[in-house]
Amino acid sequence: MPPCISLSEILLSDCASSLAVQAYLRMCNLPVQVSCRPNAEYMSPSGKVPFVHVGNQVVSELGPIVQFTKAKLYIQWCDDNTVAEISRPRYSSPYSWPLNHILAYQKQWEVRRKMTAVGWAGKNLEQVYEDVSQCCQALSQRLGTQPYFFNKQPTELDALVFGHLFTILTTRLTSDELSEKVKSYSNLLAFCRRIEQSYFEDSQAGSSSRGYSKGPSLF
Repeated sequence: MPPCISLSEILLSDCASSLAVQAYLRMCNLPVQVSCRPNAEYMSPSGKVPFVHVGNQVVSELGPIVQFTKAKLYIQWCDDNTVAEISRPRYSSPYSWPLNHILAYQKQWEVRRKMTAVGWAGKNLEQVYEDVSQCCQALSQRLGTQPYFFNKQPTELDALVFGHLFTILTTRLTSDELSEKVKSYSNLLAFCRRIEQSYFEDSQAGSSSRGYSKGPSLF
């Protein structure tokens, strides 16, 4: 059942969980005002984004799909080429020197410590890609020919899967191999396009009037 709340503001960053939150709230036909801020992590009560501001209440996070989250964090912050060419420059861009370097290295250290704690520090890229392939295969088999994972109506699971898959498909990395793993499953690709078209396009009023903040498109 859709949550019975009146939404005043949702504070997001450019990540899969943020997109998953937006998708789910739109599936519930809730009014959403998006606010993208470089310091969103430090405004969150848990130190994580996204978080939702509803009246006087603040609620952070939407549970991730663990395998996708680990894989994306690993590639973005544990692969040296990606870190140097994309992750550090993108993460540090809102800040001036020397804070930009300090925060980027702090983020990298935090992610690598997390990867060590969950047993991923010793993996190589091929093993990470294989984990993603297995996850995509399981999702593809579960989805089958249905429009959504539980047949005709989208749920929290659909929003979560969309957020992670869409981010993988549209995020620029030093290699396209991760996105190609998703593209090899035509039903998952069609699933992402379906949700994007159904919940993130406003052909009548224009996207800006509804505060969309999805970023790149699959179309």
